[in-house]
Order: sequence, then structure tokens, then C-alpha cells
Amino acid sequence: MEIQDILKNLREKNKLTQEQLAERVQVTRQAVSRWETGETQPNTDTLKLLSRVFDVSINTLLGSPRQLICQCCGMPLNEDGQISREPDGNYNEDYCTWCYTDGKFAYQSKDSLLDYLVANMPNPNNIDEKTRRDQFDLYLSQLKHWK
Repeated sequence: MEIQDILKNLREKNKLTQEQLAERVQVTRQAVSRWETGETQPNTDTLKLLSRVFDVSINTLLGSPRQLICQCCGMPLNEDGQISREPDGNYNEDYCTWCYTDGKFAYQSKDSLLDYLVANMPNPNNIDEKTRRDQFDLYLSQLKHWK
């Protein structure tokens, strides 16, 4: 789905007129109309406001053009409900809700996350603990939070 269709669908789903949406994000009704026809697109600051108004991530507003992955644990973030939020309610598309909540990280060190993963992730091939820990560590070391 294109951004213009997403914006129109969200506006209609929330029972807002173009004028009402324009007021909420501090633009003209004509700007909203141009977004919905695909003539223009909202800028970054306006996307942040739209994200708040509709309670969806910016990635969702843009039609999910990129696969989000938690930069702490590596979990794919396929739904907005999995994406963390900042204390002000804004989405933080870098982390999942289980690793980062209300401005705080759940795992204070990579070792604490590794302990959790080794203890809780399925191990159908019965790989020994040290090998599993090393595999998880190699993967986590590639994520932004642990670099």
C-alpha cells in the first residue's frame, strides 16, 4: 500500500476530515489533500506528528518499506505492538517492547541477555550451552546496541 492510501485510510478510520487532520498536525487542508493524492509526502517532523495522531509507527505510515529488527535482541518487529516506545509515547523503532520500555533497557549487559537466551530459547538439536552462547553472542554483536 502506498503512503497516500495509508494516510487516507487512517484518516477515514479515525473519522477525521482533511481539515481536522490538518489542524492536528499543523498544516493546511490542502497539504493533507496533496498527501492523499500522492502529489507530495509529509516531511519527517510531520510524520512524527501523524504517528502520534494515528498511534502507528512511522514505518507503518510509510507502508513498511523496511524490515525492523530489535537492535538489542534481534527479534523481527512485524507489528506496531512489538515496537518500543519512549516515555513521551513516541515509537522507538530500534527496539522491541521487551528490551526497551519507558526509556529503560531490560538487559543491562549483553551477558544478561545471553543468559536469558540460553535458558529460554528452544534447543531442538541439543546443542551444548557454550556453543549456543557463542552463536547468540556472534549474532548480537552485529546489532547496533551491542557494537
